[in-house]
Amino acid sequence: MSQPVRNIAILAHVDAGKTTLSERILFAAGEVRRPGKVEEGLATMDYMPEEKERGITIESGVAHFEWKNTWFNFIDTPGHVDFGAEVDTALTAVEGAVLVVSAASGVETQTVAAFRKLREAGVRTILFVNKLDNPDYSLDETLINIEEVLGVRPVLMTLPEYKGGRMSGVLDVLSKSRLIHSDSGEEVIDDSWPQAGEVSDSTEKIKKHYAEAVEFASNFDDEVLQLALEGKPVPPKTLLRGLKELAKNSDYALCYAGSAIEGFGVRSLTTALSFFLPDVPEFGENELGQVIRLRHFKGVGEISLFRSHTNMERKEWPAGFEFSRLKANLLQPVDEIRSGDIYAMRSPFETELGQVISLDGQCHPELYETKNFSSQVELCPLGRSVAESKDLNQQPSSIRDKYQPLLQTRVECLGAEDYHHVEKSLNVLARMDPSFRVQKDDGGFWYLHTVGEVQLDVLLARLKREFGCEVKAGSPEVRWQERLCRNVGPVENTFQLGPHKISIKLSATPLEGDAHDIRLSAEFLETAPREILAGVRSALLESTEIGVLGKGPLVGVCFEVHEFTWTEGALPPMIKKACADAVTKLIKPADVQLFEPVMELSLECPVNFAGLVTGDIQSRDGKVKEIGGDGKTHFLKADVPLRKIFGYATGVRSISKGTALYSMKLLGYKPATL
Repeated sequence: MSQPVRNIAILAHVDAGKTTLSERILFAAGEVRRPGKVEEGLATMDYMPEEKERGITIESGVAHFEWKNTWFNFIDTPGHVDFGAEVDTALTAVEGAVLVVSAASGVETQTVAAFRKLREAGVRTILFVNKLDNPDYSLDETLINIEEVLGVRPVLMTLPEYKGGRMSGVLDVLSKSRLIHSDSGEEVIDDSWPQAGEVSDSTEKIKKHYAEAVEFASNFDDEVLQLALEGKPVPPKTLLRGLKELAKNSDYALCYAGSAIEGFGVRSLTTALSFFLPDVPEFGENELGQVIRLRHFKGVGEISLFRSHTNMERKEWPAGFEFSRLKANLLQPVDEIRSGDIYAMRSPFETELGQVISLDGQCHPELYETKNFSSQVELCPLGRSVAESKDLNQQPSSIRDKYQPLLQTRVECLGAEDYHHVEKSLNVLARMDPSFRVQKDDGGFWYLHTVGEVQLDVLLARLKREFGCEVKAGSPEVRWQERLCRNVGPVENTFQLGPHKISIKLSATPLEGDAHDIRLSAEFLETAPREILAGVRSALLESTEIGVLGKGPLVGVCFEVHEFTWTEGALPPMIKKACADAVTKLIKPADVQLFEPVMELSLECPVNFAGLVTGDIQSRDGKVKEIGGDGKTHFLKADVPLRKIFGYATGVRSISKGTALYSMKLLGYKPATL
């Protein structure tokens, strides 16, 4: 029970070597006999068939290991932009992270995005400069790039050594030692180095970087400062204490350098994770823990990744709960849970992302404030905004709100008998992935709303493999935005079914931005039961998802419900029908304007392909806004309409003979010019 727990994530741009580094850390800790290779589909953390096929991480894999008497939960996060929500949810459960920077490419688009996520989440970060097994890649240039682009001062703690043009070891600054490979491939300290009285290039490098570490640490530790001012040597233990304080400061970042694929620099990095990361936080006394992720395994069903908030033995667990260790997709039952530790949980009820569960096994909404998962659209009286309504419980924006689906794809069953199974399976996938949404159509099919094409391909593959669903999927289409461009209404609508009757008087006005607002008359708000209010809210919000033209969601709209009457016993489908018909009567195609998504494309390629690549982007209505390079590599940034860049991966691979690297992110929406 007394063993310290550390929860860490590992982040990087695609192909920076993140999963390879994860495998090497597990190998160094003795968790695997040999590190699996991504290119061979053998990575321990990438267990899904879709991950093995593509050579990318899709779901945040979890592994556990012990190092220096510390228990680690290790989360390998995706680097692909389509799976950014996986990164966000992982960061809610960790105290520290490793950000991998490739010396081959420097700080890339997703490196910056990952670093920004870490800062926003308040996660302490250690840098690892990878791919230095190639002596042509410059560590010094990468460090300068880190400082210029990320805005932090890297404090170098290991540096590579080369022999005969190959990486032969690393020098560890803090311990003033050299690490080499043993016969079994493990990193070990070279006890024969340095020879007594030996002065070499390596010993001088150690001396130089140790002095730099002392200089930086002296800003945070008075004893280090005093010894430095007196010209006295600073012992490693004293320097370690100063570096622990430095690691808390956002202006600096401890930086380790090496090669994940060759297994150099990994031991020093892993030791740093036990030294420089904070303890797990204090949790509420009555909390069992929180659901941080949802998973579905074929043959097992749904499980929750669960962060414990207490210490508890099996005999004390709430009835119906089971906890296991999760290593990739393997479940290993445990007999106790520890505060701060991460487990796979089976519960007697369906859990939700972000749920906090109390010690008695119940869910209490008031505990949700512990983490920023939940959000809701508030129901306000006319003339009062959410911010002005004092007695409404506002919730912060959720992870789901951060991701704007850019594509929509129509999916239908091959057989009518499969309808309910497909619908249930789609809903499970949507609950697991905050950035994926399902819109049901009354015609008996669904629209899948996804961030990108890769996410869509993976979801369809999982639907078939994990759930056994055979579906017909149409071609993905750009998900536009529809914006209300004038005040409309009010209109009245009545829906009657048998003895039951619902009437609504509704108007709408444009809002700035993408928000929705629902304002209710004071009388309706005070007299209607909660289920009626919730039904109206749900129906109006669902109508915005469908839109008016069917091209995408209706955004930036404030609905005002002036009157709403109902007969006792009216069912929710009646409320939905009455509200949906009212919106259809209220907002006509002429009342909305289409806006299309525009992507910021960042690309680099050899200079001999620069003309072809640039010409291709311009042919797609792209506007090049930044060009650079170093004489060998050409770099550019361009704004391109999303509808013009479908299939770009295939196109750019063809014209650059597979040498171009690129990434895209949503820049915003602009009025459509069709």
